[in-house]
Amino acid sequence: MIQLLEFKAKDGSSVTLRPVEVKDAYDIVTAVASVVAAGEYIQKDVPHTVEEEMNFIHDMKEKDNMYIGVERNGKVVGIGRVIRGEIIMKRHTGLFRTWLSEEVQGLGIGKQIMAYTDKWCEQHIRKLSLTVFSTNQVAYQLYRKYGFHEEGNQREQAYINGEYVDEIWMAKFFK
Repeated sequence: MIQLLEFKAKDGSSVTLRPVEVKDAYDIVTAVASVVAAGEYIQKDVPHTVEEEMNFIHDMKEKDNMYIGVERNGKVVGIGRVIRGEIIMKRHTGLFRTWLSEEVQGLGIGKQIMAYTDKWCEQHIRKLSLTVFSTNQVAYQLYRKYGFHEEGNQREQAYINGEYVDEIWMAKFFK
């Protein structure tokens, strides 16, 4: 099982993908604040409190879900996670979510998150799903590149920057 992935980002900085620890809660809450403030590509109105994030991390570990942090310069600046189906009949599925703080977007980190996630999924689940807004073409193209296909489209599901935006359901299979 992959635990740690170290690589150089496009700007030459060292980046590590690793399982999130409770001690990372403050970094995660701080980093996600800028993504939430942009209000475009994350489905959250306000970040967790540090205590809420600590509880979430504990819950993710307890349920054997994937929750990785993107560490750069000693701080977590993004995450990737897979929340497995909670009932027995859906335990073979997972819902993928990811985000990167603005300062590390465009550095090739998303590709590494996808590679890490693929390896985790190959060992734990059969089907991985996600949603992406139709206006987020960078993410949509990345997901297509990594084998996701469209399963559905919820028309005008979000209101972003003064316009109604579709939310696209995508999935891929393992095993």
